[in-house]
Amino acid sequence: MTLFTPIHRAVFPVAGLGTRFLPATKDVPKEMLPLIDRPLIHHGVDEAVASGCDEIVFVTGSGKESIEKYFSPSSALEEHLRSHGKDELADVIESISKLAKFFYTMQKKPLGLGHAVLCAEEYCRDSFFGLILPDDVFSASPTVLSQLDAVRQKHGGSVLSLEVVPRSETYRYGIVDAEETEPGVYRIKGLVEKPDPASAPSNLAIMGRYILSPSIFEHLKMLKPGKGGEYQLTDAIASMLETEQVYGAVYKGVRLDCGVREGWIRATVAKALEDPALRDIVLDVVRESGLIK
Repeated sequence: MTLFTPIHRAVFPVAGLGTRFLPATKDVPKEMLPLIDRPLIHHGVDEAVASGCDEIVFVTGSGKESIEKYFSPSSALEEHLRSHGKDELADVIESISKLAKFFYTMQKKPLGLGHAVLCAEEYCRDSFFGLILPDDVFSASPTVLSQLDAVRQKHGGSVLSLEVVPRSETYRYGIVDAEETEPGVYRIKGLVEKPDPASAPSNLAIMGRYILSPSIFEHLKMLKPGKGGEYQLTDAIASMLETEQVYGAVYKGVRLDCGVREGWIRATVAKALEDPALRDIVLDVVRESGLIK
């Protein structure tokens, strides 16, 4: 039985400096670096749109102006392409600004993910919304955001995307203490940020996608800054547990971690292998290197 209407709005925190990719990100936002034929951020927006979202909220920072420019109309470029008989490419460019309604709000200081979400309050205070961390690119059908929203519509409450990770790696992630209510779906009892493997309550890690209740904003406002003066989203979700249920769902699909250089390389190769026009090129390069016969 469906209890709620589907979400139609997604928030993208994109104010980070991308220091792991310097010097490439000195003047170009990490989110605008290409993953095959589109910038990283476009992949996340595609997921949001495929999940039913028609409004996208970017929480930006200094130096991120190119994101807004990318999702704005490019009339001069479209006209130039059409005048040179490149109508198909012009249609692609035109479609970018029509993917959704785009909104922008500034996170003036890098005060953590919780603070970034709070910056989007004016756009999301009236209904559940999706939160997409664009560093994580998923290959999934239905989309991971849609999978989470299906759980919300069935059970109510906020829903976190979970992945089973090796217990030895729990120190890298936010980990949940949870009770399985049906296969792959968990009722969250607690959250621990980057616990030591010996004390981790489980090996279920939170990964890059959330469906959040608008009540999250009141809990974010009550937070005290933690390490480095940052406000952690996991602390606000832990506070929510005192008054409402929160669920987690182990997503079905493949996650590509574009938050580090090694992951970006893997994602680039994986996406190229998915494309029939690029697959043979990748395999030829590997063969020519002598690494495989």
